[in-house]
Formats: sequence, structure tokens, C-alpha cells
Amino acid sequence: MKNIRRPDVSPDGAPHLRRTLTLPWLVFYGVGVTVGAGIFALIGEILRLAGDKAPLSFLIAGAIAGATGLSYALLVKRFPRAGGEAVFVNRGLGHGWGRVAGYGVAATGIVSSAVIALAFVGYVQALLPVSGWLLLVGLISLLSAIAWVGVRESVTFAAVITCIEIGILLVVIAFGVPLMSDAPKIASAFTPPGDAALIGAILSGSVIAFFAFIGFEDIENMAEETIDPETASPRAVFWTLWITVVIYVLLAVIAVLAPDRAAITGSSAPLAVLFEQITGLPGAPVAAGAAIAMINGILVQIVMASRVLYGMAREGIAPRWFGAVDARRHTPARATLTVAALILLLALAFPLVRLAELTSLVTLGVFTLVNLSLFSLATKLDDPGLARFRWWGAFAALLCLGIAVFQLSSGLAGGH
Repeated sequence: MKNIRRPDVSPDGAPHLRRTLTLPWLVFYGVGVTVGAGIFALIGEILRLAGDKAPLSFLIAGAIAGATGLSYALLVKRFPRAGGEAVFVNRGLGHGWGRVAGYGVAATGIVSSAVIALAFVGYVQALLPVSGWLLLVGLISLLSAIAWVGVRESVTFAAVITCIEIGILLVVIAFGVPLMSDAPKIASAFTPPGDAALIGAILSGSVIAFFAFIGFEDIENMAEETIDPETASPRAVFWTLWITVVIYVLLAVIAVLAPDRAAITGSSAPLAVLFEQITGLPGAPVAAGAAIAMINGILVQIVMASRVLYGMAREGIAPRWFGAVDARRHTPARATLTVAALILLLALAFPLVRLAELTSLVTLGVFTLVNLSLFSLATKLDDPGLARFRWWGAFAALLCLGIAVFQLSSGLAGGH
């Protein structure tokens, strides 16, 4: 029986999370957390590394993300619980690895939010004479309050910002359409090269581009607030990945066809420079879009990390204190407060550049554990739906490990 009701109170009388999200809301959430500030800055570096083959780098990165995305979709259908990765790994590999996965996901969300918050403050201070710590406190307080009020309100806020982000990217794509008359060059961009050095450059670009796809996996953490999560959550994962791949590849094609590649690759705001080149207009709106994307990134990470802690508490692999739900708002208030406080502490007290670089490696580690959990569960559970994909889990785990090794060996460490 599909879980299509809205049980806000459990049989023991304790409040539960409220089921209000449908497939469109989940897709908005997934796209909002995936298409974050990263693409506004990453496209220049990928263009520098892969050159004319930058679209191929994004396409390969999307395929790599899709490999793990299938594992997430299969597992969330079987275990539609908040805490996602922690639940999957706990059931597949045991409590110890479940804790590693859960705390790893929560930590990456908290650290990346702190880094994004600092970047946002730096951007605002370049425009306005405002106190950095006051801005941090105000921003984190506002976003954590939105997260506490309710999941529907949080996702609505994120959806509005997502529309602005996607709107800016679609405007860039629309202005770049006239450049796409060069069919031979576009075809060449997707043609696999025979030169080993160029293959290495494309793979290096794919490693960086991969981290622009991180975020789709947060969808499963909303399962207990989703109507019919067994159906809606897997579909939202695939829709999010498809939308993201299409947008990124189109942007990469336009960047390859732009007249002044050196200006794009040499800028800290490459998408804004690209916009200026193809329109002749100021790039300030695109730069503002990057700042808006930062706000969205912090909010969705607060929502995600708090659900991970809540789900781990309900699974018995984190302190039960995190499992408390606000009786009126039906949100994990204690977990939300904890996440917000940790983000603020990190942002105010620590230099986070190195920590931010490690988040991508931690994410790859979590992806590896999730894929191995699919292999393990498909082996020991009487579930034909999982059994058919047993070796897919092993393949995807090896793929994630390979990316991590390649990243470490090449010295490329980036984040979403």
C-alpha cells in the first residue's frame, strides 16, 4: 500500500513530519539544490581544462551522477525514510557505516552552507558597508526560521529562488542560440577524441563538472514529507538529473562558441562574462543571480541536514534528541536549530577553504557506501526489484571510488 495519507501523529501520539510535498515540489527542491552557485563559477574552469570538448565533460559528469542516481532511486523506493543515505547504509552495511554515511552527509551540508554564507557576505560587503558577522547572524537566523516554519514554506521559498536562478540561465541560453548555427563545431564538441592528452583533459573537466551535479541525492531526505514517496521520490531524482544535464550542456556549448574564451576562463564570474559577450549588456544581473543562488543553497542544506539528523535519530544511530518534531509546525525543530548553530559557528570562527575542498571527497565516499548498500541489500533481501540491479550497485561504487582516486591523484578538489 502506498503511503499517500498525511499521518502527522504517530500511533504513540508523538508528532511526525507532515506529508505535503508532491512530485513538482520535489523537482523544484532537487533542481534548486543541484543548480546552485557552483555552475555560475565552474563553467570557466571546465572550459579552460577541456576546451572545445567542455560539453562532453558535462555529459560524462551527468552520466556519472546518473549511475549513483539510479541507486538512490531504487533504495528510496524500498526505504522512503528521512535520513536517506544513513538509512540505506545502515540497512545494507550496518550501524557503524550508517553513522559514517549519515554524519558525513550532515557535515558536508553544514560545512558547504558555512562556506556559501561566507561567500555571500563577501559579495554583499563589496557592494554595501555592512558588518560581516551581523550579516551572517541575520542570514542564518532568517533561513533557519523559514526551515522551522514548515517544509512547504521552505520549498516554496526555494522554488521562487530556483525560478530566478533557472530563469537567468535560460536567458543566457536564449541569447546564445544564434551562436549555435555552427553545426560542425557543435558536432566536434561531442566527438570522442583519439588523443590521450585530450582524453585526460576531458576527464579532468568531468571531475569538476561532477560536483556541479551534487544535490540530487538530497531529494530522498524529504521522503517522510512527501505524498506517495515510493513513486514521487525516484521520479524527482531522474527529472532533476535530466533538467540539470540539459541546462549544463547547453551552457557549455554556448561557452565553447563564445568569441573571447580567454576572458571567460580568466574571470572569477565566468557566466557573467559569457552573458556580456553574447548580449553586449552588463553582466551584473548574472552576478546577482549567483548571490541569489547562494541563499538558496544555504536554505536547502539546512533543510537537508536537519532531516538527516532526524532520520538517523529515528533509525537509532544518532541521539534520540534529534528525533523530536515540533508539535505545531511538524518540522524537526531541534535538528534544525543544531544545524543552523553549527553553520553560524563555522562561518564565524573557521577558515573553511580546505574543509570546503574536502566536502566533494566525503560526498564521493557516501555515494560509494550507498552503491555498496544497494549491492548488499539486493543480495540478502527477497526483492526482485533490487535483485536485478545488484551488480549495478557494485559498478557504481567502483566508479565513485575511481573518481575519488583520480581527484586525489590529480590534485583537483572542488565543491558544489
